[in-house]
Parts: sequence; C-alpha cells; structure tokens
Amino acid sequence: MGEFTCCLKQYRQRKGLTQEQLAALVGVRRETIIRLESGRYNPSLKLAVSVSRAVGAPIELLFLFD
Repeated sequence: MGEFTCCLKQYRQRKGLTQEQLAALVGVRRETIIRLESGRYNPSLKLAVSVSRAVGAPIELLFLFD
C-alpha cells in the first residue's frame, strides 16, 4: 500500500483557521483534524471534499497518496 501525506496544516493556517474551527466547519471532532494533519487518518471522500472547500484548496494538493 502507498504512503499517505497530508498538507492540510499549511492550508488551514493560511486560511487563518484553528483546528477547532476547521473541525466545526466540516462537522468532525478536533481529534480528526489532528489525525489528518499528522497523516494518521485517511479521510473519506466526503470529508476530503468538505475540508478542501473549507480551506479553499484542491483535494489533490491536500491529500497525497504515493
């Protein structure tokens, strides 16, 4: 299986959002955002789309699978 890399943190910070704020925007707990940013959680397509829209970045730049 390939490696998962998440670039969410930099996009979230550029948007001026805390982990808590982003979690509230996309309807998950802060712990989910922490796990995403550390690359320990592969998001569902629905969550990936929601996060992408919330931070204004394309999915393919946020979540990288090699």
